[in-house]
Amino acid sequence: MTDEAAPGFVRVRLDLAYDGADFSGWAKQRERRTVQGELESALRTVTRSSETYELTVAGRTDAGVHARGQVAHVDLPETLWAEHRDRLPRRLAGRLPHDIRVWRVTEAPPGFNARFSAIWRRYAYRVTDHPGGVDPLLRGHVLWHDWPLDVDAMNAASERLLGEHDFAAYCKRRDGATTIRTLQRLDWARGADGIVTATVRADAFCHNMVRSLVGALLFVGDGHRPPEWPAQVLAAGVRDSAVHVVRPHGLTLEEVGYPADDQLAARNRESRNKRSLAGATALGSGCC
Repeated sequence: MTDEAAPGFVRVRLDLAYDGADFSGWAKQRERRTVQGELESALRTVTRSSETYELTVAGRTDAGVHARGQVAHVDLPETLWAEHRDRLPRRLAGRLPHDIRVWRVTEAPPGFNARFSAIWRRYAYRVTDHPGGVDPLLRGHVLWHDWPLDVDAMNAASERLLGEHDFAAYCKRRDGATTIRTLQRLDWARGADGIVTATVRADAFCHNMVRSLVGALLFVGDGHRPPEWPAQVLAAGVRDSAVHVVRPHGLTLEEVGYPADDQLAARNRESRNKRSLAGATALGSGCC
């Protein structure tokens, strides 16, 4: 994985969205339907290529997780890009299944890497505590929590989690990967429709991080735990059996942030080196 396309190739940025309900996550898997697999197949078909060009993504979402503002890049031969660039979005729209859309296809600036250039990822998790359950038209994107939620208590608990911490207590560990992250934003708001939305932004996320944080904070919101409890779990640094990983369908990747073009190369170097531990990789792109 490099910060520049190889000679004779062009790095292309794709901005895309998908409904994750029927996917086994982003990453390609043999005999399983995935977002990466569908996209690479569609690209190969619409460009009439004899080989598959591999996509690199800003954040690999898990099975059932949605995306509204996902970003990926792919390196294509210059001749292929020149032939297809103006017609690629429309051709992809005609070839892709209806649960994936590519909104924009552009030549990436020098140094752009969809994963390592990102400075933050923003997710939303949506939940309702309506006693009647979830609106049937929203059932694939909103979790039902069968207890009334105190949003003020959830926000008080969330404030204690902000900043740079080792989120090992809220992550599924992966060999060789650090769990140190900077949580930039975590707050809750109840909309006019009664849906309570968590907005979560960090430089990167480790596996199951958002869904575990949401699980802990729902316990605060329904009165089962005090506002101090999620921070106490974080400080303990180990998984707590009381922290439940909530279901994936309430989670959506909303946006990925990147620096100005002239700062891309510096950001790539920083991302690869940032907070890496002995024998550990730099910030990963695993989902939450």
